[in-house]
Formats: sequence, C-alpha cells, structure tokens
Amino acid sequence: MAPGQIVALILLCAGGAAVAIQAPINGGLGRSLASPVAAAAVSFGVGFAALVLVTLVTAGTAPAGRLAGVPLWQLTGGFLGAFYVWSIISGIGATGALTALAAIILGQMVAGLTLDHLGAFGLPVHTVSPRRIAAVAMVAGGLILSRG
Repeated sequence: MAPGQIVALILLCAGGAAVAIQAPINGGLGRSLASPVAAAAVSFGVGFAALVLVTLVTAGTAPAGRLAGVPLWQLTGGFLGAFYVWSIISGIGATGALTALAAIILGQMVAGLTLDHLGAFGLPVHTVSPRRIAAVAMVAGGLILSRG
C-alpha cells in the first residue's frame, strides 16, 4: 500500500471515529431541544461557521467566486448531509450508538458498491465482485449481531 493511501485510511478512520462520537452528542442535542430537525440545524450551523472560518484562513474568498459556476447537482450534498445527520439524531435513541452506526455503515456500503460499479459522479469504475459483496454481507451480519 502506498504511503498516501495509508495516510488517507488513517484520516478516514479518524473521520469515522468522529462520526461515532458526533452521533450521541447530536442525539443528546435532539433530546435537549425536543426536535431532531432543530438539532440537525444547530449542528450544521456550528459546522458551517467552523468551515467558513477555516476556508477564510486557508483559501481566502477565492472559492466564493467559483460558486456560480458549480453544477447544481454538486450542491445536493448538503441536503444529503442534513438527511444523514437527522437520521442519526432520530434513530440513535431507539437503537443505541453501535446499531445506529452499523445501519449507517451498511447503507453507505450498499450505496458505495453501487456508485463504484456505475462509476457515478466521475468515480473510477470498480465492478461488483464476490469479495465486495461479501464485505457488504459481513457488515449486514454485524448489524444483526449488534442488536443482541
């Protein structure tokens, strides 16, 4: 494995840990506000403020000038992210963190398998194979086991 891939995997694992920690924090916010939608809005508001600050410090205002030329479909990621956060806030209380995250990961893997196979959104094509299906099946098994 190339050093760049190792660094990327470490970063991705850290991001996964952040999601695991974020889930119960946002779930608690949802309970405090008595509204999963409001909690998601607050969570995104805080994240938005942090990202604006980091962007201004690292890239200045240059990205804002390019926004008008971005294809509209590339803006749908924000809606998908909002749905993702809302779904965790709404479900984690009923399932617990492990099962909620296992379900999220299973959904990500099924979607990822499909997107890779189709080469969707400019991704390189990685065809469905028995090994890749087995990986998804193992996560599905993990979801089932997490309920016990």
